[in-house]
Amino acid sequence: MSEATPYLKAPPQLEGWVGNKGFDPLSITDALPVYLVREAELKHGRVCMLATVGWIATDLGVRFPGEMFQSVSTLQAHDAMVKAGLMQPFLAFIGCLELYGGFLLLQGLSEELPREAGDFFVGKQFLPQDAAKAKEMKLKELENGRLAMMAFSGIATAGALTGKGWPFL
Repeated sequence: MSEATPYLKAPPQLEGWVGNKGFDPLSITDALPVYLVREAELKHGRVCMLATVGWIATDLGVRFPGEMFQSVSTLQAHDAMVKAGLMQPFLAFIGCLELYGGFLLLQGLSEELPREAGDFFVGKQFLPQDAAKAKEMKLKELENGRLAMMAFSGIATAGALTGKGWPFL
């Protein structure tokens, strides 16, 4: 039985993956490879960790230098930067990163490249050399990413509903 949802069976395909709590109530991993799902989970978690810190920092007054960045709120930032024409280069840069990520994903799925899901060959030197401690760090990244996905959803919703900045009081 599942550790996270004791009334459901634990999906056998999740066995051996870091962070496995047997949670797949929609049976997504029956239809999609766990490698692909984990890749997406790590990517969204990393983006949301950065977005959460960025949103809070911006609401607390941290700004890029330049007049156009000084008077815009976090909620208005996207529209203001589109209007200023700054989003196209940003979009192109993100597009290049996505192409690289897609290439690595396809290579990893086909097992042509020995690669774990979410590994972009950057930063592995910061993982502990001990296998158990490295697994623990990967679990921390995964769980912090899961928390950040929930946090960013809440922050963006609270900002839109209240029209105020962090801490929305």
